[in-house]
Amino acid sequence: MSVDAASSGTTTDSAATKQRPGLWIVFVGFGALVVSLAQSLLIPVLPALPGLLDSSSDQVQWLLTATLLVSAISIPLLGRLGDMFGTRRMLLVALGAMLLGSLVCALSDDLVVLIVGRSIQGVAAGAIPLGISLLAGILPRARSGAAIAAVSAMLGVGGALGLPLAGFVAEHADFHVLFWVTAVGALIAFAGVALVVPERAGRSGGRVDVLGAVLLAGALVSLLLPLAESSDWGWGSAKVVGLLVLSAVFFAVLGWWQHRTSHPLIDLTALRRRPIVLTNVASLLFGFALFASLIGTAAYVQAPESSGYGFGSSMMVSGLVMLPSGLAMLAFAPVSARLIVRKGAPFTLALGASVVAIGWAMRIVLTGSLVEVVVGATVVGVGTAIGYAAMPSLVNANTPADEIAAANGLNTLIRSVGSSLASALGGAVLASSTVALGAFTLPSLGAYRELFAMCALAALLAAGVALVLRRGDRAERV
Repeated sequence: MSVDAASSGTTTDSAATKQRPGLWIVFVGFGALVVSLAQSLLIPVLPALPGLLDSSSDQVQWLLTATLLVSAISIPLLGRLGDMFGTRRMLLVALGAMLLGSLVCALSDDLVVLIVGRSIQGVAAGAIPLGISLLAGILPRARSGAAIAAVSAMLGVGGALGLPLAGFVAEHADFHVLFWVTAVGALIAFAGVALVVPERAGRSGGRVDVLGAVLLAGALVSLLLPLAESSDWGWGSAKVVGLLVLSAVFFAVLGWWQHRTSHPLIDLTALRRRPIVLTNVASLLFGFALFASLIGTAAYVQAPESSGYGFGSSMMVSGLVMLPSGLAMLAFAPVSARLIVRKGAPFTLALGASVVAIGWAMRIVLTGSLVEVVVGATVVGVGTAIGYAAMPSLVNANTPADEIAAANGLNTLIRSVGSSLASALGGAVLASSTVALGAFTLPSLGAYRELFAMCALAALLAAGVALVLRRGDRAERV
């Protein structure tokens, strides 16, 4: 049962805060940008870290894997806690984790400490669905659509901006600068949200489902760890197979427990609603389709020309290639909001996914110049901006008000699982066909084309699911 806003200490009705909705969007959106930035910031400098940290490449890879695993656990958990105890409060927890994790990493050269810091940063991944849910609850309907579109776009904008920044730092400064950047950004976002943004009305209350959280954590780690390590362990290895089986067991027990407990971590009844099921399926496919945005662009253009496709670009240039895509996401976020109002979220999601598919089709065909790569990547960015905003809009429209944060968290998690699945399968595809360049081997052009085709197919399937959802919406209105 929801708790009245006045009794929960919310400042939503304060005359002072009512006059500052623009600042709410700025600080929540900036927090989402910092979190997204942190997720991709280390990728360009990762090859140099083994030498700098006196470690192996496999050990350094845990700087990414640890963040992935903690993010997967924290996203649904913080969403549920946000519905129970306050979305703004949990958003501050997430931004505080980003600040703390960034400081830990910025002040250390020890790999174990850096992994701990990156794990703490992983808690902050919940900031994006929390921010979307918070703005949906405190903004007037006329402004919430554009705000949600802007925050959703930050998922892609952060990656597009992070690559050139990381490339510049890798070439001209110490990698610790990257963590100082996210620390300062997190501090600004935390202060802004704490001082300006109000809490949304309504909290579900209840007790924390500790056993459900443990079971969910076990299920997600058992699922995502073998996906992240499949290229090293091998799909047929006992570790991969055993962990995937263990994940299925954890999910089965979790489902059984959620039906028995009076305060479930996940509302399975709400999750089974047809619009939510279809939205989450589309999100899984959309996440799959966007996996290659970074590796299929930055690594692609850095490859030497002798590879048959690359341009021998520096890290800085390869990052700048992604910049037009990020700017396109910012530019088309308000377009997405207007489309949702005029045509509906299902149509907008279908359109965005179709544009993403067109962008990947262009990448398959257009390989002759750097400009062609930029154009294809930018088209993918346009489709991403259009489609990303539609998913939380669909979730919000089909979820009880006191469960919105948890529902958005699960939707974000499912999209992340789609990207992890694509990473595992895509890594296998890129390793299946290579070209030898001296002592090094790189994926062939054919392997990249196969990867782009997989992403285009996933995007088309997401568009098809969205159109099914649209027909269902029309049938309900008749």
